[in-house]
Amino acid sequence: MIEKTDQVWLDGEFVPWDEARVPILTHTLHYGLGVFEGIRCYECDDGASAVFRLAEHLERLYNSAKIVELEIPFPRERISAAILETLRVNRLAEGYIRPLVYLGEGAMGLLPTDNPVRVALIVWPWGAYLGADGLENGIRAKVSSYSRHHPNVTMTKSKTCGDYVNSILAKREVTRLGYDEAIMLDTNGMVCEASGENIFIVRRGTLKTPPLGAVLEGITRDAVIRIARDKGIDVLEQNFTRDELYSADECFLTGTAAEVTPIREVDDRVVGCGSRGSITKTIQSTYFDAVRGRESKYDFWLTRV
Repeated sequence: MIEKTDQVWLDGEFVPWDEARVPILTHTLHYGLGVFEGIRCYECDDGASAVFRLAEHLERLYNSAKIVELEIPFPRERISAAILETLRVNRLAEGYIRPLVYLGEGAMGLLPTDNPVRVALIVWPWGAYLGADGLENGIRAKVSSYSRHHPNVTMTKSKTCGDYVNSILAKREVTRLGYDEAIMLDTNGMVCEASGENIFIVRRGTLKTPPLGAVLEGITRDAVIRIARDKGIDVLEQNFTRDELYSADECFLTGTAAEVTPIREVDDRVVGCGSRGSITKTIQSTYFDAVRGRESKYDFWLTRV
């Protein structure tokens, strides 16, 4: 269960959590045309709070809206300030931030005309998405029977609400079988993403991740590539197959919710030594140093609350 906070920012005003409701004919509720972001705020070692890569998340939010032809009725600077204010109003030192842009009540059917574009900002406490033990010891993953979206079927660079039905089906499929996360192939059979994360493997000291074709432009993915290169680790953005995943020395997932989570097993095959590998540990450690303000070279990623 989500731990409720006090106030939700809705269309420019603060509304008590339990009063932030939508009409039953809200268009996005029926057809899924909306966009969202997932952002984290961390409590830093100096006691202050900071939002990780806020500008990049908002850039992607506005790009997502443009891709699906939604015009956000607030300038980016207003939403940025409102996110910080929502954290302060809810006295939330650390947690998750969910901007949601959706079509409200109006025309029904597949051609919304006069439906207002509405914006909500919700914050709540949220720990490790795949579990604290997963961050330390790794998770078990399974390749799903569901393929990831093709760019000519649904545009993959937008975080569109309805597109995540694909992810839900994949996640349900594998967790029902006792696994923690689904790995999804693209329509050509190449490793693509997990249900809500980007994926990396390590082979012979080189870090590999699928290129930005059908893959979402993950903001944590980008941070990990930057950290790895700063550490002198070779990085290849290159397609790889399921059998290359099986024979990897290390594997991990990245995402705002999942952060940097190792995979210890895929399809009942042990990855590497069956625990968090040395390169994964180095990247994970540096990532958490960065988000908590312990690594000054990455301070430009932090927006202080």
